[in-house]
Amino acid sequence: MILTDCHTHTQFSVDSEADIDLCVQRAAELGLAAYAITDHCECNGWYKEEHYPEKERYLRESFDYAADFEGSVSAVTALKEKWAGKLNLICGVELGQILQDTDAAKIVNADKRVDFIIGSVHQVMGEQDFYFIDYEKMTMDEIYDLLERYFKEVYEVSKTDFFDVLGHLTYCLRYMKQRNDINADISRFDDIIAEIFRNLALNGKGIEINTSGLRQGFGDCFPNLKYTKMYRDMGGEIITVGSDSHTVEDIAANSADGIGVARAAGFSRIAYFKKRKPYFIDIT
Repeated sequence: MILTDCHTHTQFSVDSEADIDLCVQRAAELGLAAYAITDHCECNGWYKEEHYPEKERYLRESFDYAADFEGSVSAVTALKEKWAGKLNLICGVELGQILQDTDAAKIVNADKRVDFIIGSVHQVMGEQDFYFIDYEKMTMDEIYDLLERYFKEVYEVSKTDFFDVLGHLTYCLRYMKQRNDINADISRFDDIIAEIFRNLALNGKGIEINTSGLRQGFGDCFPNLKYTKMYRDMGGEIITVGSDSHTVEDIAANSADGIGVARAAGFSRIAYFKKRKPYFIDIT
């Protein structure tokens, strides 16, 4: 089976220590048809800490993502030249919280070195990253209110042109289930999720099947088969598969399972991006 990995992190992501050279070597050893390095760039933390009001700083995991972005893109650009002809290496970025600083998003989008942009929402405006929220202190009504605000923000992101594929749509469920065994039923948001997918399809944008939930205790991909099918039903055509690896060892983890979800949803091909344009690989 031909495998790809279009969502990975290296030492240039705040939550990873994966050596970028070893990551590239591992991707080559695996014989990946496409390998994208997509280090974190959170728009709402683009500037240095002192740029933000002190009372709001707790909302941000880290600061100065502008420096992280430049470090990652510069390193990958050099590695693309080094590995030319030996690995289909893609210079990507995971662009978080696009609406929370569109000026930062515009800077990233204008950089011609970037092949591929994943658009993600890791935290709702005015809230901490889903990773840091203490769900045990929340009622189910509060949790559903948070999820409603999440999907509304993703809906607004889906109308923009600042990304190529929407990242891990159901990321919002990960930590409440993994840590607190809270199984929120998001079917109540199916109407707005369908509209998100309709916007993506109309704008020629894709979604990713993020396989990290299969190895991290969630038990499914982000999104799962139901919502991958819904994207196709809304006219979506572009699917990428990503491990969301933060270690060398996890590169391409469960990629075959992700392809299986795409196939079960009715897709006959998956995509990767070069110079912001999709290229397709048959999976039939």
